[in-house]
Amino acid sequence: MRGIHSYTEIEFFVGDIPYQMYVQHYRPRQDQNSVPIVLLHGGFHTGAYFVQTPDRRPGWAVYLAEQGYPTYIVDLPGHGRSGFVPNFSVMPYQRVINATVALLKKIGSSVILTHSMSGAVGWQIGKTHPQLVKAIIGIAPAPPADLLPAIAKDSKEAFSEDCPRIYSREDTKKYFTNSDTFPQEAFENYFRSLVAESARMSNERRNVEGQGLYIGNPEILFNIPICVITGDQDPRHPYKVDAETAKYFRGDFIWLPEVGLPNHGHLPMLEQGNLAIANLFINWLKSKGL
Repeated sequence: MRGIHSYTEIEFFVGDIPYQMYVQHYRPRQDQNSVPIVLLHGGFHTGAYFVQTPDRRPGWAVYLAEQGYPTYIVDLPGHGRSGFVPNFSVMPYQRVINATVALLKKIGSSVILTHSMSGAVGWQIGKTHPQLVKAIIGIAPAPPADLLPAIAKDSKEAFSEDCPRIYSREDTKKYFTNSDTFPQEAFENYFRSLVAESARMSNERRNVEGQGLYIGNPEILFNIPICVITGDQDPRHPYKVDAETAKYFRGDFIWLPEVGLPNHGHLPMLEQGNLAIANLFINWLKSKGL
């Protein structure tokens, strides 16, 4: 444990070897009764992007802890500090779900904040373990497979599972760092932080051969407060797509331009104005009594 500002930092692992998951806990020093918040990163990333932006501004994890929330960030199994996973290219979502459930059983019912690919994990845990979920915040989240067409294995949208996926510089600039609010001067710092991703998880995310994570009956999640947040410069998450996800779960949808925060893309936790977006979901949590 080491002291950092108004909180202390604790590190530990959960889950079964070799699919263990590294957890970094920011525990506020002051007495508080706030609900824990678990931050699940998206594909090709680690939990580090919740700690600090590539141009060295405070990240969401630090800010949430300073607001009094017990905050947990993770490196998903096979990513970053969680360590090596044999045959990582075919690691399925279920391994991530299992490790996240193990964390929630350890710390108690929590708010789950997901981003992009990890969105599917949040919906599944809400379905299978609703007693462990206080609320779900999806940042440009992967929708449930119920809202996606099944894709053929030989489609150009499917990926070979012979090896893990690597995100190219070209695709990074096109899909991740394209927004007007991304700190372009820190692009190289950001690009170096990207990691390999499981091809199996990517295929499940896209519902290749109908192998995505289905909910079946969304009513299971109707008693869980849900909020989807999306920026107008995210090329793969247009308004219609994420609004449909929120509607499917009878959740709230925040389209950032409509609340005075235009020009955000797929990485609002790293973009200029990241703390204004954090305040949005903090206020939303408070409106739900959390």
